[in-house]
Amino acid sequence: MPHVAARTASRDRDTGRYQSHRPEQTLLYQIVDEYYPAFAALMAEQGKELPGYVQREFEEFLQCGRLEHGFLRVRCESCHAEHLVAFSCKRRGFCPSCGARRMAESAALLVDEVLPEQPMRQWVLSFPFQLRFL
Repeated sequence: MPHVAARTASRDRDTGRYQSHRPEQTLLYQIVDEYYPAFAALMAEQGKELPGYVQREFEEFLQCGRLEHGFLRVRCESCHAEHLVAFSCKRRGFCPSCGARRMAESAALLVDEVLPEQPMRQWVLSFPFQLRFL
């Protein structure tokens, strides 16, 4: 069931057809694309280079959902229409598209397989006190 949420998330709600999200048209993407290279260079110049995981997060965010960085060709079995689906970065820290998809998949997993079938309004995930500030 978690996979259904991921499949329907990229469909146009009115027509039921696949619609690519165009990350390069979002304000966040445009800001990161314009200012990240200069910011990273400035930090390196000052001897305060960004940690590797932060650099990877930004670089993979800039490649997420872009056809020029890899894609799959998908064909509908019923109507034989073909679509190109760009690879995603699968990062949760910064990418709003991938983070939201993971959040939806996790919530679907919890509801379908983990939480008991009892009526509830809210559930809270908490960590042991020793792990909260790591």
